[in-house]
Amino acid sequence: MLSTALVAIDATILATAVNAIVGDLGGFTQFPWLFSVYLLSQAVAVPIYGKIADLVGRKKVMLFGVAMFVLGSILCGSAWNMTVLIVFRAIQGLGAGAVQPIGMTIIGDIYTVAERAKVQGYLAGVWAAASVVGPTLGGVFADHLGWRWIFWINVPLGAAAAVVLIRRFTEKVTRKPHRIDYAGAALLAIGSALLVLGLLEGGTRWSWTSWQSGVVLGGALVALLAAIWVERHAAEPMLPGWVLSDRTQRSANLVGLLVGIVLISLTTYIPLYGQSALHTSALVAGLALAALTMGWPLAATNAGRLYLKIGFRSTALIGAGIAAAGAASLLLLGAGSSIWQVAVSCFVTGVGMGLLVPPTMVALQSAVPWERRGVATGANMFARSIGSALGAAMSGALANAALSVPVGASGIQPGMFSAEQISTAARTVFLGATVAAVLAVAAVLLMPRDRRGGGEHDRTAARGHDQPS
Repeated sequence: MLSTALVAIDATILATAVNAIVGDLGGFTQFPWLFSVYLLSQAVAVPIYGKIADLVGRKKVMLFGVAMFVLGSILCGSAWNMTVLIVFRAIQGLGAGAVQPIGMTIIGDIYTVAERAKVQGYLAGVWAAASVVGPTLGGVFADHLGWRWIFWINVPLGAAAAVVLIRRFTEKVTRKPHRIDYAGAALLAIGSALLVLGLLEGGTRWSWTSWQSGVVLGGALVALLAAIWVERHAAEPMLPGWVLSDRTQRSANLVGLLVGIVLISLTTYIPLYGQSALHTSALVAGLALAALTMGWPLAATNAGRLYLKIGFRSTALIGAGIAAAGAASLLLLGAGSSIWQVAVSCFVTGVGMGLLVPPTMVALQSAVPWERRGVATGANMFARSIGSALGAAMSGALANAALSVPVGASGIQPGMFSAEQISTAARTVFLGATVAAVLAVAAVLLMPRDRRGGGEHDRTAARGHDQPS
């Protein structure tokens, strides 16, 4: 929970301090890269960390991720211009790429199926708290102590997380020689980076039919195809074939991708809709969105009891249906709606996510032994990161089309549009999120019939014979 708090607070604390950062460092046209480069480096690193965790153990990788994140935070707090800050944010993202997926892998190692959803609910609670605490701290630091403290606050948090991990988490890793797939890792990183870059910038900075999109996405395709060829022939591939061939893994990863699309669509446009269409303050709009991350842990802590009774697939199906209903209810909003209607819709969507994500993650982890769990969890987190990039590109394209904003236009501000125009653009984005949530229902239906009580690997863990303790 301490390690997760690092990533969770960082995801929300920066947004409210952007004006202060730009006022100090300049670079207004560059500041979106503070978010994009973080997402980019995090997505690229996730599958690589997952594989390394299966080779050398979770503890070393987790501690490395925490150390990298804290180092990046110290450097960010010391940045002297926007370009340097963007580079240091990439270092932060490389650390975050280890913390979240390896944390979820450790949960899969040390808790039984019955316990796991409740513990995932605790982690979701960290995100819920961060959604309220992060923007508040960001505003306080920016107004009173200086924006650099939004990065330096990670130092004591990271130190506390490292101390607890060192003192309390032990694991027994069988030592044997390994052949690290350096070529596969490099090609996967390059291909993933180009893919996420193309999705983030396509339709925004350059058109989808431009030579820039052709070069970036074409390069991504070539690198990923080369990575697939290398992985098929590697002794210990970074992303082995069973990640896509196994039915449970394939379905869970598809759900992860669609969850990423839904979440980024709502988190990006709910605050804009609240402020520009409903004329609420930034804090009130942020709290309406926070209802999503409050509904999530409430449902997640009870998901375990439900999937032990009716199975992973049925529980996830209920969650996907509720999430789709919550997203669809956003389509009823208009320029004259109440912010409370927004909060209720977000809360319902969060409840659905709380019943959808834990059972799919537990099913994915239950289907593999310890030595594959890091790769399986990392692949799922990678799918969600790609979904976030895809969702950001999709949302931007839909909103720009609704507002008739030309590709590559600069100087565009929300104040240039009426409340009705912003409302229409937001509903267009919410429609895309609703379609993604409905597709998540279909993805859940692809899962094998329920695995009540967990697989053999989880029963072994429950008897205390799994690797860590």
